[in-house]
Amino acid sequence: MIRRLAVSLVFAVSLVYPLTLWSQSSDVRLRDAFWLGSAGGCAVFAQTRDGGGSPRADQESAAHGFHLANLDRSVSPCDNFYQFVAGGWMKNNPIPAYWPSWASFNKLHDHNQQALREILEEAARDKSAQPGSNWQKIGDFYASCMDEAQVESAGLKPLEPLLRPIEEIQTTAGLEDEIAHLQQAGVNAVFEFGSEQDLKDSTQVIAGAVQGGLGLPDRQYYLDDDERSKQLRTAYVQHVTHMFQLMGEGEDQAAAEAKTVLEVETTLAKASKKREELRDPETNYHPMSVAQLDALTPHLSWKEYFADVGVPSLEKLDVGQIDFFKQMDQSIAAVSLADWKTYLRWHLIHSVAGSLPKKFVDENFDFYGRQLTGSKELLPRWQRCVEATDGELGEALGQYYVQRYFPPEAKSRAVEMVNNIRGALRDDLETLDWMSPATRQQAVEKLSMMTLQIGYPEKWRDYSNYKVGRGPYVENLIGGEEFEFARDVQKIGKPVDKTEWRMTPPTVNAYYSAPLNEIVFPAGILQPPFFNPQADDAINYGGIGSVIGHEMTHGFDDQGAKFDGNGNLHNWWTPEDLKNFQARGECIANQFSAYEIEPGLRGNGKLEEGESIADLGGLTIAHAAFEKTPEGKANAPSIDGFTPEQRFFLGWGQIWEENIRPEYARLMAKTNTHPLDQFRTNGPLANTPAFAKAFGCPPGSKMVRPEAERCRIW
Repeated sequence: MIRRLAVSLVFAVSLVYPLTLWSQSSDVRLRDAFWLGSAGGCAVFAQTRDGGGSPRADQESAAHGFHLANLDRSVSPCDNFYQFVAGGWMKNNPIPAYWPSWASFNKLHDHNQQALREILEEAARDKSAQPGSNWQKIGDFYASCMDEAQVESAGLKPLEPLLRPIEEIQTTAGLEDEIAHLQQAGVNAVFEFGSEQDLKDSTQVIAGAVQGGLGLPDRQYYLDDDERSKQLRTAYVQHVTHMFQLMGEGEDQAAAEAKTVLEVETTLAKASKKREELRDPETNYHPMSVAQLDALTPHLSWKEYFADVGVPSLEKLDVGQIDFFKQMDQSIAAVSLADWKTYLRWHLIHSVAGSLPKKFVDENFDFYGRQLTGSKELLPRWQRCVEATDGELGEALGQYYVQRYFPPEAKSRAVEMVNNIRGALRDDLETLDWMSPATRQQAVEKLSMMTLQIGYPEKWRDYSNYKVGRGPYVENLIGGEEFEFARDVQKIGKPVDKTEWRMTPPTVNAYYSAPLNEIVFPAGILQPPFFNPQADDAINYGGIGSVIGHEMTHGFDDQGAKFDGNGNLHNWWTPEDLKNFQARGECIANQFSAYEIEPGLRGNGKLEEGESIADLGGLTIAHAAFEKTPEGKANAPSIDGFTPEQRFFLGWGQIWEENIRPEYARLMAKTNTHPLDQFRTNGPLANTPAFAKAFGCPPGSKMVRPEAERCRIW
């Protein structure tokens, strides 16, 4: 089960996709999918090639923030910088059996997981913990998850309070009640409902509903007609069949019900928007009164639904995708109650499969892990339990993580770098040759209003209403979802709390929220190799500096640029500047659409446009900020045979080191807003003259786009 996020996070953008979303979790959510030179340069590598890979040399280079053993010196940086900077790393870091890919992010994630494990095991052993304290809750939650014997003994009994009402549905009103009931328990039933920031009044929290209800990762998995997609649909039906059988049904009945699930979901998928279409805030914002809602969906009583989910006085709702809700209403009328019961039973068992006895866990992993992502083994139980605790009690656990692993001096240096990057972006905005004074003034004002959140929130979440014990694990998990749903809907109708975070402190990621106009950097990512207090400025600015610039630039990508400094959906561009900006974004979209993932499958530039704009902008701005540091301004000496300029780009390249399974590459290409890491590395560099200069790449090199094709925004 995946932690639910506010609907407004459709318009928040993170640096990377969730590290374990597809491989270990079964509940695929729309919100979660949305929850960063010298002329002689080439000669340097020929001179250092023979001795650079020795253990002693690599130990010395590691102390400088970069391992020389990560390089592949058989490849010219001007031909394929990604292979040059990461080829050695890829050779020495095969994908562990339980991961669909293995990257710098995963390694740091695993390191943080080990740190969290120590905290949780200590809390679980502490029998004297104050009842109701965060320490007691994280300890008991983790302990209940690790208690496999109890999980096996409990079986499906803890689900009876949710399964029984499904079987008792006799009317459309009863169906509506049970949809609401299951949504409160974290089940992706038909559509998603929650709080969101009003896109036209960023000071207020309103209610929102968006498309949902699918068991496969994306609408295209139901609609694409290629052989691979057909095979996956067949495998999906087999998986649903097996899950129903594990619940006690006969083979024929289970197979028939699995086909019913696919039919219902396919109808919803056909009415769902494509992921690239979901990126446009203007076409996904439709506030409606109750009367308008009733006219849109006459078979669904929104007044009753609002009462069911705990907001009985609600008078309006933002409907994200109009056509989806029209089709949902038609399906409520056309699909039999018996088929709806089948659908709801499936989504309930689907959402909690990872917390049930081993036979359910294994079957769930076989499809969502092996077949969808190519993973060979399930994550160790302790790691799944750490992730679950972080998901349900992230800020309770995060307080202990911060105390132990994020000292004040690390935060101070990170804050200093963030301010330097912001200064470089301000300088860039003030001198852009294609932006008019009127638009420039608005852009600079928006940047000055951008909120920076570093390490951990200033106000910790209150978990007082979340009761956690050492009973069956699935009860704690569902209780966490119910707590979060109630906490979320209670925000509706109130002012926005700008201190609230959408990621937990140990998370290896970062994000920008357009409605809040803020960037957030959890302590979890402010660790090596992204941020190393012992490394030189070149490595840090190329690494975490580019990440910081990436998130800031999201405020001015094709999506963020539609929001003003207050976070309101408002056009602040002159017509000519907007046209110019969109053309520059189109250049980037076309560049990334041309990259081939495998024969017959290319990148989706329109889906990846915002992240690719942010990558290019982040790299450009971080480089400008680096040039203002003492190391960047002075003719600083080379380290390990690399100039400061070259080391800046090594810092950029090493954060995207990755090995990826072909199944997972296909999945990411279809569903993710981020390009694959090899393209994230090379794509921006091919548009960066400073890179070509640093490594002496002549025109015509594979890593140098022709001037007429070079994309430039910031």
